[in-house]
Amino acid sequence: MRGWFGLVVFLVLVAAAALLGGLSTPDAWFSALQKPSFNPPGWVFGPAWTLLYILMAIAAWRVYRVDGFRLAIGLWLVQLVVNAAWSPLFFGMHRADLALLDIIVLDILVIATIAVFLRKDRIAAWLMLPYLGWIAFATTLNAAIWQLNPA
Repeated sequence: MRGWFGLVVFLVLVAAAALLGGLSTPDAWFSALQKPSFNPPGWVFGPAWTLLYILMAIAAWRVYRVDGFRLAIGLWLVQLVVNAAWSPLFFGMHRADLALLDIIVLDILVIATIAVFLRKDRIAAWLMLPYLGWIAFATTLNAAIWQLNPA
């Protein structure tokens, strides 16, 4: 797992998370929501998430190579599961409130993952920073949508 095969495993894991999240996509409910002025166009999300998932997989693989399956990779896996839960909560269940709670937990988990990665492989920690930036933006966007559309 420490060679190229390991990288493939981590790429498959992020692809699985993306696939699970992709089962719930924007629909008529989402189209009807009021959105803040900083809501990006829909086409931005696919390329952004593709790049972020690749960087996340490389980061985890780098840490796995030096530390094996320990706390760092455990945290990474937990944050990946929490990440995958957001789309079903938001788009599938139409629960911007629960999705907001989920993404706040995700923010905390990603910060913790980066902190642990930093002690194992600095490059891996840096590779996770764009992801943290994106989900921080997504948290703000989720909160704004929730406030603009009270249930």
